[in-house]
Amino acid sequence: MANFNIKVNGKVRQVEADPATPILWVLRDHLDLPGTKYGCGVAQCGACTVHLNGNAVRSCQLPVSAVANQEITTIEGLSAKGDHPVQKAWLEHDVAQCGYCQAGQIMSAVSLLKNKPKPTDEDINAFMSGNICRCGTYTRIKAAILDAAKS
Repeated sequence: MANFNIKVNGKVRQVEADPATPILWVLRDHLDLPGTKYGCGVAQCGACTVHLNGNAVRSCQLPVSAVANQEITTIEGLSAKGDHPVQKAWLEHDVAQCGYCQAGQIMSAVSLLKNKPKPTDEDINAFMSGNICRCGTYTRIKAAILDAAKS
C-alpha cells in the first residue's frame, strides 16, 4: 500500500492504495465517485472512460501510480448541474435506455468535441467506436454529438 495525492474534479485527494490499483476502483471505492462504471475490465467497452488531462482514457487499466500530478475528470466533475452541452444533448435526444454505458459515452463525446469541434459522421464513428452500447442507441448518440457541436 502507498499514499497517493491525485487531483480529481479539481480537488486534490489523498488515497491509500496498492500502486497497481486501477484508477476506476480508486474513484469508485476510495473516493465514492460511482459514475464511472466497470464494464469489461480490459479497456475495450468504454464504460470506464474518464478524462486524464482533458483526454479520454479507460480507467480500468490505468494504475493509480500513473496519474500523479495529472488532472482526472469524471462524469461527476463534468458539470455540477448536469448542464454541459453534451449532457443536455443526451437528454434532448433521449439517448439513454439502460444508461449503464452513458457516462463513458458522454466522457468520450466531450473529448471528441474538444479535439474536433465540428466532427463529421465519420469522425464520430471512428472516435466513438471504442464505446459499446448494449442497447444500441448509436444513432441517438451520433445525433446528440452533432447537436452538442452546434452549441
